[in-house]
Amino acid sequence: MTMRYDFDEIVDRRHTDCLKYEMMRQQTGRDDLLPLWVADMDFRTPPFILRTISERLQQGILGYPFKPARYDGSIISWLGRRHGFSVEAEAIHYLPGIVPGLAFAVAAFTEKGDGVLIQPPVYHPFHHVVTTSGRRLVESPLKLTEAGRYEMDFDDLESKLPECRLMLLCNPHNPGGFTWPADVLERLAELCDRYGVTVVSDEIHADLTLPGHRHTPFATVSPVARRISLTMMAPSKAFNMPGVVAAYCVVSDAALRERYFSFLDGNDLAFGNIFGYEATVACYSEEGEDWLNQMLQYVDANIDFTRQYLADHCPGVSMLRPEASFLVFLDNRGLGLGSQRELVDFYEQQARLFLNDGSMFGREAEGFMRLNVATPRAILAEALGRLSEAVRRLS
Repeated sequence: MTMRYDFDEIVDRRHTDCLKYEMMRQQTGRDDLLPLWVADMDFRTPPFILRTISERLQQGILGYPFKPARYDGSIISWLGRRHGFSVEAEAIHYLPGIVPGLAFAVAAFTEKGDGVLIQPPVYHPFHHVVTTSGRRLVESPLKLTEAGRYEMDFDDLESKLPECRLMLLCNPHNPGGFTWPADVLERLAELCDRYGVTVVSDEIHADLTLPGHRHTPFATVSPVARRISLTMMAPSKAFNMPGVVAAYCVVSDAALRERYFSFLDGNDLAFGNIFGYEATVACYSEEGEDWLNQMLQYVDANIDFTRQYLADHCPGVSMLRPEASFLVFLDNRGLGLGSQRELVDFYEQQARLFLNDGSMFGREAEGFMRLNVATPRAILAEALGRLSEAVRRLS
């Protein structure tokens, strides 16, 4: 019998040393704001994950871990049935987080002064792993269409890729939350191959693909894409366990694999987190898939609720409809505020909400704020009610 999970349950996360509340207090000095910013969920971590970790604790010794064969097997099975991504065990390597994995790739495949391309607006650590390592940041901004989707500017890409050694791809996109079509990824692969650019595809949001949409792993679109790329994934985002380090990479090409895995192993990064191994296996089970499907249905309904509420009660505020995320990018340009600082102040001082400032993803996202809707409907309704009242006072 299928277990039904309660995503309407409100779990009080205050005073639990979670980033969501403590960082808000640190930055604002306030406790009255409703935080819907950082990308974890307000839902309980699935019981099968907690049970698995508890069972591991019952062994009584937290010694050095050894990667179990079922770890690779669970990843191979999951990627094949969930995303049509066929991989072999030798292509998989544990990572101590997606962002560290990106930083390691920058270090392994480039030298100081080399160009690394990103496509803003994009997940903000993409900027940091390049600039803090002494590499040269090269930007090819995405274009926002009237239909509310970001598109790649291939003319701009072709003008800038010749000066780069590496590209960091966000697939699915964050903060826009959309999936890249296969033909777009195939065209990108051909272009990167032409100019000798290795692609690192951050696909941590893959498992957050919403009903009616499909995620396409970059490495699956063509033999060329498979040969020139590294794919980075993790169950931690989709199964609400970011406190458990459980990321991994898939590198199919032998030459790229040798270079990257040698870098990881040479820096003593071969062994994973004792709980990360076990939790990954639990996530990628039939029980995990059932929980994930139920969660995605709930989040999808929250997204529809948000869109309708904004249309009915918040003139001047609209949203980009995500396809693979519980993060909603709010377009506030219709409010007529004079600057991004005024917009952030409006959300914090008037709406009493703590969201992500859109400009952190790039100057192209000024006028936007990022809202996390992976929360019980009652909390989301309260947040939107606060926003509606603030918009009413603004007019």
